[in-house]
Amino acid sequence: MEGSIRCSANYVPLTPISFLERAALVYRHRLSLISGDVTYTWTQTHQRCIRLASSISQLGVGLSLRHVVAVLAPNVPAMYELHFAVPMSGAVLCTLNTRHDSTMVSLLLKHSEAKLLFVDYQFLHIAQGALQILSKTTTKIPHLVLISECGHPLPPHAKGTLIYEDLVAKGNLQFVVRRPKDEWDPISLNYTSGTTSNPKGVIYSHRGAYLNSLATVLLNEMRSMPLYLWCVPMFHCNGWCLPWAIAAQGGTNVCQRSVTAEGIFDNIFKHKVTHMGGAPTVLNMIINSSPKVQKPLPGKVQVMTGGAPPPPDVIFRMEELGFNVTHSYGLTETFGPASICTWKPEWDNLPQDAQAKLKARQGVAHVGMEGLDVKDPHTMKSVPADAKTMGEVMFRGNTVMNGYLKDLKATQEAFKGGWFWTGDLGVKHPDGYIELKDRSKDIIISGGENISTIELEGVIFSHPAVFEAAVVGRPDDYWGETPCAFVKLKEGCSATSEEIIQFCQNRLPRFMAPRTVVFTDLPKTSTGKTQKFVLREKAKAMGSLTKKNTSRL
Repeated sequence: MEGSIRCSANYVPLTPISFLERAALVYRHRLSLISGDVTYTWTQTHQRCIRLASSISQLGVGLSLRHVVAVLAPNVPAMYELHFAVPMSGAVLCTLNTRHDSTMVSLLLKHSEAKLLFVDYQFLHIAQGALQILSKTTTKIPHLVLISECGHPLPPHAKGTLIYEDLVAKGNLQFVVRRPKDEWDPISLNYTSGTTSNPKGVIYSHRGAYLNSLATVLLNEMRSMPLYLWCVPMFHCNGWCLPWAIAAQGGTNVCQRSVTAEGIFDNIFKHKVTHMGGAPTVLNMIINSSPKVQKPLPGKVQVMTGGAPPPPDVIFRMEELGFNVTHSYGLTETFGPASICTWKPEWDNLPQDAQAKLKARQGVAHVGMEGLDVKDPHTMKSVPADAKTMGEVMFRGNTVMNGYLKDLKATQEAFKGGWFWTGDLGVKHPDGYIELKDRSKDIIISGGENISTIELEGVIFSHPAVFEAAVVGRPDDYWGETPCAFVKLKEGCSATSEEIIQFCQNRLPRFMAPRTVVFTDLPKTSTGKTQKFVLREKAKAMGSLTKKNTSRL
């Protein structure tokens, strides 16, 4: 249009760095962070991040978009500060899973070509083991920076190592922050859990992080100055983009080194927490905690859950305790949360069990995501909104990753047809809300019938004696495969295989009920997800329940 012009007045690349700068102005004297006895204001956090960015730059890092700074730390103040300081230095942040061993850490350091590795003292032995592995290769070893804790003595073998607080203290407060020249420049690198293969490096842009941060504010219904309790690991999808989102709203980050039910209730009570998040495993831990641990909440606490579809029973019991649960769905490739089960007021009058089932759906795309659909992977046509026809869940929008680091083939495969393919199977309800049914590799086909392991797991979980449950297909000569349930019981509770099977048969079509029940601890990935590929191998080793030419029971 005539008269239009694009210049520095109306085009500034989007970046979450601006959230911190605004918080330091608007909320300067408000607490930005609480960690035990340690507290900082937004002015202090802003200044510490500038100084840290300066010191990172002085180490020769951040001058190239390819410079990566890795971090191996729990939810401590340094982990929060590095979410701003690293991009402010011009480098790319790579948060590593604290459950990885030295071998995996060395693999990720090599793949990312990290120039610096910040490590919390608790995981120093993992980092040093990783560097020792790298020393036997041609890979250039990153500088190690130790994150110590106030009052905690430095380990004897840490002498000569760079110290985090020294970098903060020596940094130049007049350092000119390096903002991105292009908002599509990378801000962070997140690795997938890699349960069946080597993890993929997912590249996040400044633009995507900015937009998803604002979307998470809306998803969590955050007013200004929320009190947020950190239960979601900041290493996982950059804490679902909430480190940046909390700054946007001038909130207070309540950090905790480890997540326990007692710590959650104590922090909520002490700091009057308004918001928190966590995978269904965290919610499960809360509802099954001892009555001695549970404390009355000072007010309604908004909880966003994701990572796996929560059984409706978990949502119901959380709300009995005073939490308001919102279910979000997403992947590492979508910056974490990408859809939300937006609540409608007309559902308020439904029975609580019906409300819980509705809340367990994955819902609709959030305002930062342009497209969410369930498509036939062969035709790319949308499946009918009949709550029955399954297809693959797909996304497209500004909050989808740039791609996989050093893996153009995998990136092109994931973006076929102009959509991001999740690998998740789902249905679309008449109201347009989607509901996951399974991972494409997890769906059980028994005698030609599709069985959703998610649906079956939800029923098993509602048994009063069950603590955790996972279902996989057991190969069968006649049916092709039959449902096999691996179950962990609550402490002090008992149940037999027959009781679990009968419980399911009373609530589901008979063919969906498990034919096999195994009582055991469930193997988990580094992000706390059940390792179904391990369970599939165990089920395969059991052999077939029936032989060919037998009649259907």
